[in-house]
Amino acid sequence: MANLNGFNAHEVEPTTAFEPLPAGKYVAAITGSEMKATKRGDGSYLELEFTVLDGDCQGRKVWDRLCINHPNDLTQKIARGSLSAICRAVGVMEPRDSAELHNIPLLITVKCKKREDNGEITNEIKGYAAAESDESPAPAQQAPVDSNTPPWKR
Repeated sequence: MANLNGFNAHEVEPTTAFEPLPAGKYVAAITGSEMKATKRGDGSYLELEFTVLDGDCQGRKVWDRLCINHPNDLTQKIARGSLSAICRAVGVMEPRDSAELHNIPLLITVKCKKREDNGEITNEIKGYAAAESDESPAPAQQAPVDSNTPPWKR
């Protein structure tokens, strides 16, 4: 058993099930990363958590796994190519730690695919690009930017 310290479900909105994100392009940022061992223990992958930064899906999360250390050369080549695309999209060309890639907006292309094991629809990230600002460059004498404005819209 576990002590729940007087938790009261009347005071907390229940979590609802999330459907996969619709296929499309999203401004997102890496908000979590962790190196994990492969199931077989013969390599490792970088698990990246992306958080959508704006639009109808703001706050939603999607993940990618990059098998950057793998016995299959093609798998490793694909993963390293994706990591290179991420580095270029966020402007960090030689990261020493995955945390250096965090919280920098980029554009991700999300696809939907059917899982082979259970037939459910899931998201898959199929591309990375630099996030483009909708605004033109600010003039040199512009007033200070409102701190509530997200950095990717400044």
